[in-house]
Amino acid sequence: MRKKSRGLNSSECTVHVFRSIKAQHCVWYGECGESDKVPGKKYNCNYTGPPIPLPTEGHELLTELCPGYDYGNQSLCCDVQQLQTLKGSLQLPLQFLSRCPACFFNLMNLFCELTCSPLQSLFMNGTQFTNDTAANKTNVVEVQYYIGQTFANAMYNACQDVQAPSSNVKALSLLCGKDASDCNATNWIEYMFDINNGQSPFTIIPIFSDVSVSGMTPMNNKTYDCTEGLEDGSGPCSCQDCSQACGPQPVPPPLPPPWTILGIGAMVLIMWISYMAFLLVFLGTVIGTWCYRRIESEYGPILYSNNPQSLNNDSIDQVDASCGETLGERFENALRYLFTRWGSFCVRQPLMVILGSLIIVAACSGGLVYMKITTDPVELWSSPSSQARQEKDYFDSHFGPFFRAEQIIITTTFFSLFFSLIFPQSLISQVLDLQTDIENIVASYGGENVTLKDICLAPLAPYNDNCTILSVLNYFQNSHKQLDHSIGDEFYVYADYHTHFLYCVSAPASLNDTSLLHDPCLGTYGGPIFPWLVLGGYDATNYNNATALVITFPVNNYHNDTVKLGKALAWEKEFISFLKNYTNPNLTISFNTERSIEDEINRESESDLSIVVVSYAIMFVYISLALGHIHSFRRVLVDSKISLGIAGIVIVLSSVACSLGIFSYAGVPLTLIVIEVIPFLVLAVGVDNIFIIVQTYQRDERMPHEELHQQIGRILGDVAPSMFLSSFSETVAFFLGALSTMPAVRTFSLFAGLAVFIDFLLQISCFVSLLGLDAKRQEEIRLDMVCCVKLPEGKEGKTDGFLFRFFKNIYAPFILKEWVRPIVVALFVGLLSFSIAVTNKVEIGLDQKLSMPDDSYVLDYFKNLSTYLHTGPPVYFVVEDGHDYLSLEGQNSVCGGVGCNNNSLIQQVYTASLISNYTTIGFNPSSWLDDYFDWVKPQSTCCRYYNSSGAFCNASVVDTSCVHCRPMTPSGKLRPTEQDFMKFLPMFLSDNPNVKCGKGGHAAYSSAVVLKGNDTSVGATYFMTYHTILKDSPDFIDAMKMARVLADNITTAMGHKVFPYSVFYVFYEQYLTIAYDTVFQLGVSLAAIFVVTTVLLGFELWSGVLVSITIAMILVNMFGVMWLWDISLNAVSLVNLVMSCGISVEFCSHIVRAFSISVKSTRVERAEEALAHMGSSVFSGITLTKFGGILILALSKSQIFQIFYFRMYLAMVLLGATHGLIFLPVLLSYAGPSVNKAKVFAANKRYAGTERERLLKF
Repeated sequence: MRKKSRGLNSSECTVHVFRSIKAQHCVWYGECGESDKVPGKKYNCNYTGPPIPLPTEGHELLTELCPGYDYGNQSLCCDVQQLQTLKGSLQLPLQFLSRCPACFFNLMNLFCELTCSPLQSLFMNGTQFTNDTAANKTNVVEVQYYIGQTFANAMYNACQDVQAPSSNVKALSLLCGKDASDCNATNWIEYMFDINNGQSPFTIIPIFSDVSVSGMTPMNNKTYDCTEGLEDGSGPCSCQDCSQACGPQPVPPPLPPPWTILGIGAMVLIMWISYMAFLLVFLGTVIGTWCYRRIESEYGPILYSNNPQSLNNDSIDQVDASCGETLGERFENALRYLFTRWGSFCVRQPLMVILGSLIIVAACSGGLVYMKITTDPVELWSSPSSQARQEKDYFDSHFGPFFRAEQIIITTTFFSLFFSLIFPQSLISQVLDLQTDIENIVASYGGENVTLKDICLAPLAPYNDNCTILSVLNYFQNSHKQLDHSIGDEFYVYADYHTHFLYCVSAPASLNDTSLLHDPCLGTYGGPIFPWLVLGGYDATNYNNATALVITFPVNNYHNDTVKLGKALAWEKEFISFLKNYTNPNLTISFNTERSIEDEINRESESDLSIVVVSYAIMFVYISLALGHIHSFRRVLVDSKISLGIAGIVIVLSSVACSLGIFSYAGVPLTLIVIEVIPFLVLAVGVDNIFIIVQTYQRDERMPHEELHQQIGRILGDVAPSMFLSSFSETVAFFLGALSTMPAVRTFSLFAGLAVFIDFLLQISCFVSLLGLDAKRQEEIRLDMVCCVKLPEGKEGKTDGFLFRFFKNIYAPFILKEWVRPIVVALFVGLLSFSIAVTNKVEIGLDQKLSMPDDSYVLDYFKNLSTYLHTGPPVYFVVEDGHDYLSLEGQNSVCGGVGCNNNSLIQQVYTASLISNYTTIGFNPSSWLDDYFDWVKPQSTCCRYYNSSGAFCNASVVDTSCVHCRPMTPSGKLRPTEQDFMKFLPMFLSDNPNVKCGKGGHAAYSSAVVLKGNDTSVGATYFMTYHTILKDSPDFIDAMKMARVLADNITTAMGHKVFPYSVFYVFYEQYLTIAYDTVFQLGVSLAAIFVVTTVLLGFELWSGVLVSITIAMILVNMFGVMWLWDISLNAVSLVNLVMSCGISVEFCSHIVRAFSISVKSTRVERAEEALAHMGSSVFSGITLTKFGGILILALSKSQIFQIFYFRMYLAMVLLGATHGLIFLPVLLSYAGPSVNKAKVFAANKRYAGTERERLLKF
């Protein structure tokens, strides 16, 4: 609403209002002697006569500054020199406030009335004077200026929201002498008129009143509200600069309430009810069946198959088998025949097979010479086709890679770190000494010395080669002299470092702190030092309460220049060494460099190498010793199979080497996960198969007239289909896992799938030949490892191993007892229900602290980072190449000033910053476009060029040939478009900020704008702001999601592609889809296992279903363990889950196949037989082998090893073993597939009249 004073409207006469006629005269006219307080400024001359017509040469300047006085003979109380002084004094407010025309108009009104009004005597009163003897005139050294309170309030209200785009703060923070939040109408005007601000040459005492005071009539001219346009056609201020124009402040949507039923977590309640219902139905069925059996004395169909064929049947010549059963039997027989012939061949021709295997392994492993290991986190966790990766590549290619950050967080034992009365200046001086020592660090690279200046970010180079150092010491120009600067006398200090600090935190871009010190706040590198970047531990904006200092050294990054990157790495290494050895009893330091995390991970890997070696050694020793079946003490060295165990281990390692070599030939780089995980996986699979082959041979009785090669061939024909089933299932599952878009998961899946399959091929060939040789050695009673030594003949009886006897005689019968089985089902279904209930509570992400060793210096940095810092990483809103900045429409869709769209890019980001707790956008964005518009205005002294050459003329240059870029005409005051826009933009981007022009864009925006076509058009650009503080993975993930939502809204409004970029997006993007990726990967793996199992078990669909159900239960229970044990879902745990899916096949498939080929008469008997024969091998093989090795991992110093390897490996082995050896046999006894009649008939026919038939019947 417009405020009007008494008198005529300005449209009828002048901008100010004529008051009632009385003795009207001037208070001053012209300039006299030089000010004693502000060198370079002059006093005005005392003059009490009538207004004097302005000379002709001042008319244009008057029109520019005070257009309301451009009337009649222009009789005023000022001359041309005073107008020029006024223009110079208003340059800084002009550059920051002119983006809101109403605000600047009101401000100019205040100063025009003060300087030139012909009615000065009505509201001004000279109170102190001095004589200027040289000019024989009187200086006015103090005046009283009566200002209407209504006018002051209206002027402040119009200006209070105006932004300073390059500084991410409100303009009043730069013009009020204090933070904008502490500024009001009166203290702002008092500050502008204070002689201590370095601008006012004499004292001006403002007196605020809306009524006459002491016969004076306060100046109460008409003002414009920021929502109003001016009479010269200027539009209202933008929403960004005028909150009244924005309407109601946006309110973030409420967080979705947790899903509850009756106040209880919905999933928990649903699963509890479901479990109770299952128990009711299941136990009811079991009890009913038991009662029915007691009455009917026969078994119900739920427990047993319907009269299957048995070896005890009288007739074995006929069988009533279905087509599917016949097909399954023929497929099974074909596999048996194939593997039998192959096994016999391997035993008969061991040299050929072993030599051939060695040649193939050597050829495949030869690719290791081309092996490349990926340690770049970007390559490891982000797919080249992912959105974040493409956006990162776009940003790097257009604006250069994000700088390397070396950061220090300094705390102290003092109660309050910064500038409290109890804090000595000497401690700040010690921090400056530390900073200076770091600047002087010299590293060596390639025979050259490397200093910080060689690698640092220096935005004003080559004009200013000072390094960017984001430090509170830069408020003092990184100088002890500036830090020690103070003004005072023997009784009192009027201004010191504390005074300067308090000013600079509110006006970080100031070149004059306007206190008695008059020191600059702008950093030596040419840019502002924002307090939220260099201070920590304060509350709200109470920077004086800071308890931490943050010093950041941005260093240039070089992705494609190994020499320059090497120099940066060398300097960082010396930086780390220096700080590790730095001691100061008054300071506590934590720090981090760009290379720190990778260095610490490498150190962690080296320190954990011994743990891993011990883990594998324990597994190797166990395998070597456990394979042997000792019949008597005399035959210990005969019956042991140490050499065979070592050979089996070598085969496992060879398969890993082959896989690595083949993919290295193909140019596929390895990752640390592949190196750490795949040997564990292949050893698990390989050991299981080794134990099955060896233990089956040890328990087998050679048939009459059967030679060794025939016996081993027959054994291989029995067990190899089971090995093939598990290995091929895992291979297919892993290869399908390569469909993942996550590089770590894809690489692991490829290497793992090939390694598992090669291991299977080597086991059924090379290992079988070695088993044959070892069997001959044993038959000839030769010692293991020393086969040339032979023991004398002796009669030894053959006995079954202890574990086999335990499983056959004790464990299997107990587990399958009628009262035990329901308990087993109830317990495992309860565990499944619990796991389903908590699956959605598993946290997503990877806490970066977990990747560090327990004793890492980086852990202290991470802790202080979340404790003290108040600002998150910078975020850039990138406008891709192709946007039209030359047209008003294109400009309005981006800018945030007058005339810009309410849904422009800057306006939307600004609105988001108002609800930062929801959007995580912490500050108003810096805008090169808005600052360019302010810089190029004809009223400003910023944009000038040499009239003769057209070259840019900096505002600090005094040269009469320098002319304004744009004329002081109505069209010249408009925004530049078309040719003018591109003519002056390069000048803006090359202009260094200075006292006369703080809007120069070189330091702030030189890298933000890409100029194309010999500076004829604008390409890609960015607009920067900061996220709020982000402490853990959910914060980072949410920040990226919200920034993308905001960018999508901006893209829609602009009709042009805009995307957000921050350095962490490329690492956290995976978590946006990791839940889907996990379900997809595990679902695909389960589907593959189901199909392969169904086919390889002779097209037994139900067997495939049961295997898949059991593995699915293991996987779901893994999520339950992850929740209980605080294991988050990320790429590492997803790799482990995929591996868990593969290992679970080992625990399940052998049992199910043994069940499917069993010809016992009932499901319980078949389950018992399968558990007795295969369970002992599975338990002694994969379970005990892995269990011993895993326990050692608990000793690791690495948190990532302890959590993602020890905990998850232990969980997958225990869950796999319990489900495979407890739950699955019980499930088969209840719901296993009926016996295949064709297989029974074939077995009867195959073993008829042999010793095998007698043994089986027995």
